[in-house]
Amino acid sequence: MRGPLGAVIGRFPSSDGVTQMGGIIRRNRKCRDITVLVIFIAFSVAMVVNSSFAFNQGNPLRLTYGLDYKGNVCGDKNAHPGLSDLVLRYWQNPNQVYESGLKDSKFKLGDARSICLSECPIPSEDSLNWVCDYPEGDIRLSMTDWANRNYDYFEFLTPEMRNSSLQLQGPCYPVIFPSVNVYWSCQFIARASNTSLKHWQQMGGVNINEDIVIDKSIHKSINSRSAVLKRYMADIGKAWPVLIVCGGILPLLLSVIWLMMIRHFVAAMPWITVVLFNVLIISVTMFYYLKAGWIGDDAISPIIGEHDPYISVYGRELTHLRAVTILMTFIMVVAFLTSIAIVRRILMATSVLKVAAKVIGEVQALIIFPLIPYGILVVFYMFWISASLHMFSSGQVVQNNCNSNCCTYDLAAKRVNCDRCCGYSIHYTPHIGVAILFHLFGCYWVTQFFIACSSTVIAGSVASYYWAHGETSPEIPFLSVFSSMKRLMRYSLGSVALGSLIVSFVESIRFLLEAIRRKLKGSSDGHDSCIGKAAYQSSQCLLKCIEWTMKSVNRNAYIMIAITGKSFFGASSIAADLIMNNILKIGRLNVIGDVILFLGKLCVSLSCALFAFLMLDTHKYKSAHNKTSSPLLPVVVCWALGYIVATLFFAVVEMSIDTIVLSFCQDSEEHQGTAQYAPPLLIDTLTDQSEMQRLTQGPQ
Repeated sequence: MRGPLGAVIGRFPSSDGVTQMGGIIRRNRKCRDITVLVIFIAFSVAMVVNSSFAFNQGNPLRLTYGLDYKGNVCGDKNAHPGLSDLVLRYWQNPNQVYESGLKDSKFKLGDARSICLSECPIPSEDSLNWVCDYPEGDIRLSMTDWANRNYDYFEFLTPEMRNSSLQLQGPCYPVIFPSVNVYWSCQFIARASNTSLKHWQQMGGVNINEDIVIDKSIHKSINSRSAVLKRYMADIGKAWPVLIVCGGILPLLLSVIWLMMIRHFVAAMPWITVVLFNVLIISVTMFYYLKAGWIGDDAISPIIGEHDPYISVYGRELTHLRAVTILMTFIMVVAFLTSIAIVRRILMATSVLKVAAKVIGEVQALIIFPLIPYGILVVFYMFWISASLHMFSSGQVVQNNCNSNCCTYDLAAKRVNCDRCCGYSIHYTPHIGVAILFHLFGCYWVTQFFIACSSTVIAGSVASYYWAHGETSPEIPFLSVFSSMKRLMRYSLGSVALGSLIVSFVESIRFLLEAIRRKLKGSSDGHDSCIGKAAYQSSQCLLKCIEWTMKSVNRNAYIMIAITGKSFFGASSIAADLIMNNILKIGRLNVIGDVILFLGKLCVSLSCALFAFLMLDTHKYKSAHNKTSSPLLPVVVCWALGYIVATLFFAVVEMSIDTIVLSFCQDSEEHQGTAQYAPPLLIDTLTDQSEMQRLTQGPQ
């Protein structure tokens, strides 16, 4: 049986009989869970090494732009030749595009000859336009002159070159089909220009296929899963100002404002939070409806720049956005009904928040402290996102082995070359998948680690306040936070690392199960057995319950770590015993308090998502080089960053309530129902009979 904690978390008599302040909070500590701390440090070093390989081999331009027939990335100013303003990928040989779209063809679109241009060429209305290879060899033109001539130097070709071009072997290729800029690739419109085709036939050119296949081949490549994933990652890079404003600065300001309002307008805050939450979730959902095209005419479009309004191109991103819109609609309805259901409990939430408001009023440094983990996470996320962009674009550009007849005229060699005419692709190393998973897990673990550190410091500071009778010694208002930080860094970092690792591990298992399910679903041709579905749903539900339980246990464990200096499992055991002995007193109070705080976090994160939508709806992100394929991922990332920042600051209230409640329960338990150490400022709230009845029983 666990003995009383009075000697542990209360005051203790010194050798001369004088009672000292702080108890075991100040002494009898030693380093705990050192092995896990060493593992965390080693893991962090491994993350840096892993990221260094990504910075060395990655090129974020590959996420947006394609490769030309030389293996260069379009838009790369360091390529040879320089392609700084040439960002569009255009397939020169229409017959190769047609062949790649045939059902049983072994020829792939990646092997079709492509070139980088500044805009998609259009057929001439009275003659025949050409798109020629980059000038070299006997073609004495600069890249600038070549671009100014609309990529056409057919008039400078020798008879041999002209004959080769009429065989669709270059160096010049006819512009027969109109094309439109779809995500920086020129997609053919399967509607050949009669004038251009007539001129081509009169010159003796080979037959050009005009089937709809030529349209579908490029469209299929643009909408492939890998291409969509790359565009989503590229959106993060293009929208970095949005991430800074809506994922960093805005949640910081909103969180501080919320804490200040909790201190000065505690009675009104639960009502404000519930109403604001409903307004925000409805507003964000409406923005999804707008971008999905179900309200108004502002749906996202894969076409970049001006185009014929009668041309319509489908993008997979629109399907994803509509799926999320349906999900948001369901969440909005459930959230609205839930908020109505908890209205009767708002008075309880007000009483709960009074506890935190009084603590924040006394220990004012708690409002400022979250800026420290916030600053650390800002630096970490900047590094992590940059490494992610390089990691998803890492790999080596290699020439394909297409084994096809793709002869082309080589200007440098002055002859038709059939040996090395295949296209280029990015070859990913076998371990890239493991490296990405490692990178993702590292982000989650590091985030949970710093949130746990922040929670532990706050708990230690609040515990010092409680067990000092709320006395306002010089230490309490200003230095208790820094004393708690010192204890954490000196003794308990290993315990915090262990707690955050357990939560990260459970979440990773859920992620892997989802990945396995998708893999099996894709290989089973859509026929899922009822048993398989039931097993998957059961495992997901079980893991979600385990994750929620672990987060709840961890939070209380961090409190006991801050107070007692025990190891993670020792502190968890003490906290569990204390909660079970006072479940009726703690349960209802914590649940309703946590719900209001959770809604407060969602208010901050939804505000970030709403402002992200507004910023992404400006001209800068709807056209030209900064056009995002979809607002979905930048908005979700801003929402996640906003939630993380809110969690750091709201932990001041959350941990204050939990620490005070646990301390109060133990204090009452050891002193026959009368709390001896509760500060005078808290006695009125926690020991008033009518107040306690409302806290523990709720409205009748």
